[in-house]
Amino acid sequence: MKSIIGVLTTNRMKKSILFFIFFAAFFLSCKDKIATEKPIDARIPVTITAIDTSGMESYIDLNATAAYLVKNNIKANATGYLSSVNVATNDYVTNGTTLFSIKTREAKVLGNTINKIDPSLNFGGAIKILSNTNGIVTMVNVQQGDYVQDGDPLVTINDAKSFAIILSLPFELKKYVSIGQQLNVLLPDATSRTATVTKFEPTVDATSQTQNVVLKTNGKQDLPENLIVKVRINKSSSSSTISLPKSAVLSDETQTNFWIMKLIDNTTAIKIPIKKGIETEDKIEILSPILTRKDQILLTGNYGVADTIKIKVIKNELK
Repeated sequence: MKSIIGVLTTNRMKKSILFFIFFAAFFLSCKDKIATEKPIDARIPVTITAIDTSGMESYIDLNATAAYLVKNNIKANATGYLSSVNVATNDYVTNGTTLFSIKTREAKVLGNTINKIDPSLNFGGAIKILSNTNGIVTMVNVQQGDYVQDGDPLVTINDAKSFAIILSLPFELKKYVSIGQQLNVLLPDATSRTATVTKFEPTVDATSQTQNVVLKTNGKQDLPENLIVKVRINKSSSSSTISLPKSAVLSDETQTNFWIMKLIDNTTAIKIPIKKGIETEDKIEILSPILTRKDQILLTGNYGVADTIKIKVIKNELK
């Protein structure tokens, strides 16, 4: 009986020793694993920027069209046959240029006979039709030899002096445009011209509620008719102001509250409510609070974060 009890005791001791050895090995392996694991970096990678104090302009670009306001229709001043046509489409003509000559039916039939009887009469000469303006011929309705009646339209000439840029101005923006004002005209080929506001047409389009404004280009007027250009309207400007890139300014869903994330030390940024002013394509004016060039503002990594965050600067955009 004693021998059986001894055997059981020995087995229990062996199991206890094995369990202790297994537990110690497991504890040591876990300790080694914990020691080799790196701590997780919870800081948010960001880029930072600083304020810009250069001037800002708030503007809007509106479409406008090049056009000739006056189109002269030159008409026949007699009934007869066109004995000459001296003009073609796209020709540039000057005031007093002979465009056509008309020989009446009587002159064509009786001219030679009467002149033989009395050459001093010079009967049967052609009647000249002259241009009454400088401009570009856009349409010729007849050709040599045609029979025309008095008053028939022969040719259409765009009056060069009437060339203008027609701007369709929304009525709510009229307060930003005045007679005599100089505006920039941006062409599709990336060049620009200046134009002077000369007059407002007295009616407003019933559908779009826009009012046509006539602009006269300064210098050479060589733009083709119906060319669509952009006219820049300055709404406000400031020669010296505090601004930030658009991506540095955040807002709520209703676009009523605005803020920035500002560094208070090398690893911490906090939310700062702001009041914004002029806004352009890439910058926003900051009216309050007053920022300085020493202030560091988050440019990226600032979206959807808490009011206070730990950060890690990966790029510095400070000027």
